[in-house]
Amino acid sequence: MSKEVQRTLLGDVAREAGVSTASVSRVLNEAPHVSERLRERVNSAIDRLGYVPDGTARALASRRIGAIGALVPTLDNPIFGAMIDSLEQRLKRHDCRLLIATYRYDLDDELQALRTLVQQGIDGVVLIGHDHLQGVQTLLQRRGLPFLSCWHAEDDPDWPNIGFDNTLPARNLANHLLQLGHRRLAIVSAPTAGNDRARARLEGFLQETEAAGCAPPPERIVTVEYGIAEGVLAFETLMGLDAPPTAILCGNDTLAFGVMLAAQRVGMRIPDELSITGFDDLPQARFMTPPLTTVAVPANEIGKQVADALIARISGEMLPHHQLLDAPLVFRESTGQLSTKD
Repeated sequence: MSKEVQRTLLGDVAREAGVSTASVSRVLNEAPHVSERLRERVNSAIDRLGYVPDGTARALASRRIGAIGALVPTLDNPIFGAMIDSLEQRLKRHDCRLLIATYRYDLDDELQALRTLVQQGIDGVVLIGHDHLQGVQTLLQRRGLPFLSCWHAEDDPDWPNIGFDNTLPARNLANHLLQLGHRRLAIVSAPTAGNDRARARLEGFLQETEAAGCAPPPERIVTVEYGIAEGVLAFETLMGLDAPPTAILCGNDTLAFGVMLAAQRVGMRIPDELSITGFDDLPQARFMTPPLTTVAVPANEIGKQVADALIARISGEMLPHHQLLDAPLVFRESTGQLSTKD
């Protein structure tokens, strides 16, 4: 037979500690001029009873819930994990907890996840990218919820953001390969539907190669889902062409890892026979053989700055609407001069 769960109340703590409920409230709210003796008595009673303050009641009193919601496409990608970890650690300094929901790049699911977070109770929202359904903005505006988007460079008056440019670094990567003499380039991209970051990177690759007069034909542009196995399949597709590429631009590091591993499995020498680039600068990138040329996405800094800025917005402070961080190229040994025989 199950026992009915009994909720410990503020009055129970007061009786256990032998003090008034007002005294317990003063300790919980960290009011000034509370004696150390009173604080110890109340905290000891709380520990014995396993008391947890009622978040709803505290929210009504302070008009703050003490929680931030973050909507993330996926946590499979370690670069998002790094940002979320940085965001959460920084929010703890503001006495705020983080609630996370993922939506697998499905914008309908993102809207439903936002509704769930709002129902649970949050003070503000962090969103990834600029692609969202109109319903997301409508819900945020009607609820009056402060929010920040990140990971993109769009200067949109309706979407305050802290991010970085995805297009220019992609152009710079393509230019790097062109400067090394490569003209038969290929692109391995993540799906661009509902993913403005992948779309911006693909556009950057194409803009630079088109300007040089050597844009890859459709058969050398492969779109695959995110993953190492998908990178392997992309490599196999590209190497099966009559004129396979001498260099491959990958939309993220994980796809690049798959391409590199597949190339090595068939005995191709990197970069002597094939140059490969990534985008993210995951921790593994520098330990690949050879180390991967890529773009250093400022994931940790985004997490810190978004946390500080969102808390400031919740407090009513006026902040810059649009902030961009650097995403520099990191040149390593996975790219090299085109062999004269090619």
